[in-house]
Amino acid sequence: MPLPAPTVTTSRLRLRPFEDSDAGALFALMSDAEVLRYWDSPPWSDPARAQRFINACRTMADQGTGARLAVELASDGAFIGWIVLGDWDPGYRSANLGYVFAKPAWGQGFATEAARALLGWAYAALDLNRVQSEADTRNVASARVLEKCGFQLEGTLREDCIVNGEVSDSWVYGLLRRDWEPYEQGWSG
Repeated sequence: MPLPAPTVTTSRLRLRPFEDSDAGALFALMSDAEVLRYWDSPPWSDPARAQRFINACRTMADQGTGARLAVELASDGAFIGWIVLGDWDPGYRSANLGYVFAKPAWGQGFATEAARALLGWAYAALDLNRVQSEADTRNVASARVLEKCGFQLEGTLREDCIVNGEVSDSWVYGLLRRDWEPYEQGWSG
């Protein structure tokens, strides 16, 4: 069953389906070694990979497995990153959350704002019970984003990733509907 990628807006951001015109900015983001320092794959080196990624976003929506969205500033439409609600399983009412943001967007609350907006849509539209996310244990900023969204640390996956020959651990976070609903009611935007 298709899952049309939504457009979700906040006071500062617009989360929307990827467009072909995003390829250049997407490649710039995903080829930045510092941005992908804690990611589970190396930086991109082939610009054509951006178009394949955008096509995969459309396939994800067509197959109904998730929504991967571009994140842009509401003020000027500048691309600052992307966010995904993936591995949607309607039977288990579960999905995974992930995100990547450009360095100029770091430390301004954009990742938290985008995650809250996408989670709000997902819990309402998909009748989710659980959302899971992982963060490299060295990526304290990403862990903080999850905690600000109400996620609970559930455990550590030891040595679960090897990127560029470097072994790392990941924290596993979970957010249940019963924890999200009171959190969402107390969040003012």
